[in-house]
Amino acid sequence: MIHMLILFCLSCCHLIGVFGSETDKTQSLSVMEGDSVTLNTDFTEIHEDDEIMWNFGAENSLIALINRASGIFFTFPDERFRDRLKLDRQTGSLTIMNITSQHAGYYKLEIIAAQLSSKTFIVSVFGE
Repeated sequence: MIHMLILFCLSCCHLIGVFGSETDKTQSLSVMEGDSVTLNTDFTEIHEDDEIMWNFGAENSLIALINRASGIFFTFPDERFRDRLKLDRQTGSLTIMNITSQHAGYYKLEIIAAQLSSKTFIVSVFGE
């Protein structure tokens, strides 16, 4: 009987989001080499306590971070992205400028807020 009660409580907590994980969404984008592409967070404005992390590739390298409460708006020094990343301070969206084939791949957006949510972008780059 106690096991049933525990199972019921865990199920209810999961249904109301106490575990706080939203399912991962995936979006595919095709971009011409030399163009820019913006990976959108779908926010109009990030909140004071939100933390946003952008990761790239199979190795999941951290390439950008926003922690508004700490005043951190940072793109990490990765040679592949030298002078090509622009982080929108209002929405958290990431723009890759003058894109090349080495920028093709998986980008993962992780948002730590009231709920943990993530979004994956699959970026394909084609030549002129």
